Amino acid sequence: MDISNIARKLDLSNNNLVVRKAAEIRRLCDAQFDSSIIGVGEIGKAVICLEIAASRLDVLFDRQAAVKLSGMSEKAYTRSFNSLQNVIGFKIKLNVKELAIQFGCVRIIKSVQNMLSSYKERFLASLPASRRASADFTRPVFTAAAFYLCAKKQKLKVDKLRLIEVCGTSESEFSCVSTSMIDLCFDCVGVSKEKKDAKDVKGNRELLDVLPGKRRLEDGGCSSDDESSSYKRHKKMEEVKYEDWKSTVVDSIKKNPEKGTKKVIQTSLSFSKKTETNELQVES
Repeated sequence: MDISNIARKLDLSNNNLVVRKAAEIRRLCDAQFDSSIIGVGEIGKAVICLEIAASRLDVLFDRQAAVKLSGMSEKAYTRSFNSLQNVIGFKIKLNVKELAIQFGCVRIIKSVQNMLSSYKERFLASLPASRRASADFTRPVFTAAAFYLCAKKQKLKVDKLRLIEVCGTSESEFSCVSTSMIDLCFDCVGVSKEKKDAKDVKGNRELLDVLPGKRRLEDGGCSSDDESSSYKRHKKMEEVKYEDWKSTVVDSIKKNPEKGTKKVIQTSLSFSKKTETNELQVES
């Protein structure tokens, strides 16, 4: 399918510069690898090339319409988009300030910058001297992970999936980098998880306890011995009431034995006499 026709469906036909750039990126993809290996068809590849071209030229692009046109799910589209970018060598440049403005977290700019510098120092210190020169921190996933962790530390809501989409990485890579940052810089971005004591958590305990003796007193509570004795006392009272009722029933039967042993006799129905009467009435 011609890339200009796809551009027209995405309202990009008037921007000839984007169309030419997308065609150039498509030829580059065809020369370097077969996109069908990663499950991307010709239409999907053309759509992704148009988005890459639009992002490089700072042109607005409708991602939802592109996903619908490509015939892929949003997750598959994002994965294919990231794979194509990595293959052709197009790296997304993320700026902390731009991210902060885009997600509305301007106050964490300094924290993210300090976090990145601390992580680089500690990560390089953990590597052997022979591998330190090859360490690459220019990938946007590092900036995105640091931004997300700092926002979480300060209890700011950031759309994680949207952030992964912006940085052009995968969920697994983002999770891996985030875990590494938490391990090395827990003092900067770590969030302590306090386990609550079960005794401090107040629930509707009274709805679960059937017997009143098993309910806790709200004024300071009661010990297990008190609960046990209260339950036994209540059980004993129930047994006494049952014995009283039983003796009352037995006494009433003894006083009126005929009433207690009286049987109900069912009367028999006879239809013969009624039938004979009806016949006589008909003859007369």
